[in-house]
Amino acid sequence: PRRHGPVVLLLALAACWAIAGPDPTVLQQQLIGRFGPGRVGLLNDWLQLVASARALDDGRKLQLINDFFNRRVVFDDDSSIWRQTDYWATPLETIGRGRGDCEDFAIAKYFSLRLADVPVARMRLVYVKARLPTASGRVEQAHMVLAYYSKPSAQPLVLDNLQTAIMPASKRPDLQPVFSFNSEGIFAGVSGAAAASPVGIGRLSRWQDLLQRAQAEGFE
Repeated sequence: PRRHGPVVLLLALAACWAIAGPDPTVLQQQLIGRFGPGRVGLLNDWLQLVASARALDDGRKLQLINDFFNRRVVFDDDSSIWRQTDYWATPLETIGRGRGDCEDFAIAKYFSLRLADVPVARMRLVYVKARLPTASGRVEQAHMVLAYYSKPSAQPLVLDNLQTAIMPASKRPDLQPVFSFNSEGIFAGVSGAAAASPVGIGRLSRWQDLLQRAQAEGFE
């Protein structure tokens, strides 16, 4: 029988993802089961982007994945999306809703770059205090970004949903780092050469819960 376009695409993606990463067919089934078929196109575009990004240099990977989420996902708050005050979504959940807050953008970019073969050690999710301009002056707000380190001693590059351009941390005086973390641990500050705290990720319960839910969906 003749295969239709979406099926051919899924088979091609499954072949690309056979070495590492979640099964595209299983992800699509989960997405449809939880959120309906409306975001299948967004999911497939994301899977295709990440699979093709593996062959690129890190700079290009950062640009493509940062642009994808900043352009294709709508910013919204957790109370509107999840009816909760603070919920950290997996990449599948963010794509399924088509909406996310700052944590969701940073987390989706982090997982996407991991799947595109960027080492965990080169990335940190960073809690910051962001100074945002308003009609009555600047206000300070809790915010999360993704930082990329080309090497431990390097100045990190900042991937942010508030600023479309990827910029060195020194060019973002509006952001004041508080602490950072990744799948390997929690770090005081943002130095790429710093060792992780010995207490492990268990101290950050939302991150631990997020990793467990992502693993259940097929992410490593």
